[in-house]
Amino acid sequence: MQMALDEAHLALEAGEIPIGAVVVCKDRVVSRAHNLTETLCDVTAHAEMQAITAAANTLGGKYLTECTLYVTVEPCTMCAGAIGWAQIPRIVYGAADDKRGYHLLAPAAFHPKALVSTGVLETECRELMQNFFKSKR
Repeated sequence: MQMALDEAHLALEAGEIPIGAVVVCKDRVVSRAHNLTETLCDVTAHAEMQAITAAANTLGGKYLTECTLYVTVEPCTMCAGAIGWAQIPRIVYGAADDKRGYHLLAPAAFHPKALVSTGVLETECRELMQNFFKSKR
């Protein structure tokens, strides 16, 4: 999760919403990414989407059935759908998103057997987001 938090800090430095994601497969990091929605002018360029695409390219297949996704903030419904389609069996996130998180809007989006762990480095992840949005308002 620390690597995902490092990615979130890179997003912050680039003027992006500070969310980072890392995909690990068999104890090997296969992708690292952060939000690029502003940089690419693309609403789909969330950290999770970038990390999933990079992992699929690295591993040579669209299904990430032996991977774990670490992300600093709870995935949105779009990202949850992609995580489900990629069949990622384990998702670990830091801070909850009580406004747009998948658990409110699409609680069944992940693969039915997926294991979800929450609250990892939660304080750091939450404070990074809160401070970002305070600076914008």
